[in-house]
Amino acid sequence: MIRRHLVLFLRRPRLGRGKRRLARDIGDVAALRFERLMIARLLRRLARDRRWRLRLAVTPDRDRHGRGLWPSRLRAAGQGGGDLGGRMRRAVAGCPPGPVVLVGADIPALSPDHIAEAFRLLGRHDLVFGPAEDGGFWLVGARRSPRPPPPFGRVRWSGPHALADVLGNLPRRASVGFAARLADVDDGPSYRAVIRRGL
Repeated sequence: MIRRHLVLFLRRPRLGRGKRRLARDIGDVAALRFERLMIARLLRRLARDRRWRLRLAVTPDRDRHGRGLWPSRLRAAGQGGGDLGGRMRRAVAGCPPGPVVLVGADIPALSPDHIAEAFRLLGRHDLVFGPAEDGGFWLVGARRSPRPPPPFGRVRWSGPHALADVLGNLPRRASVGFAARLADVDDGPSYRAVIRRGL
C-alpha cells in the first residue's frame, strides 16, 4: 500500500544555535523557547493523524534521536550536508514510495487541514508549495511518481526571492499547485505579529 509521508524539517533546539535572525531580535532564550514550543505543538497536531505517516528530518544529524523532545517511535533521519535545498530534497527523496509533504517547524498557524489540502493538490500536480508571507515557502510537496522531485537549483535562501527562484528553476513540464499562504517566524517582527494574533 502506498502511503503519504509528512516530513517535519527541523533543527534540534539548542541555546545559541539556529533561528539566529530571530535570536538577534528577541534574545537567545526566547528564541529557544519558541523553537521548543513549535516542535511540541506541531507534534501534537500532526503526529497522530492517520492520513499520513510523520517522519522527522533533523539537523545536526547526531541529534536525530531527540532525547525527550519527540517520541522515540517517530522515524528521524539526519538532514545531511549541503545547502537548504539539497537537504530538503534529500529528506523528500529518502521517504518510502508515495507522495511526500515537507514542512518547517516555525509555522504557528499550521494545522492538519493545511497538510490534507497539500496532499489533495498532489493528486493533480507534480509539486505543491505553501507560499510564506515573506516571499519564501513553508511547505513543499512532491508526488514523486514516476520521477523524483527536481533539484531546487540556485536559490537565494532565507530571503524574499526564495519561492520565485525555486519556481524559476523548475522544468517547464512540472505541474505546480499552491497551498495556503502562511506566516513563518524568522525574525522579531514576524514573532511579534504571531504573538499579537495569539500564537
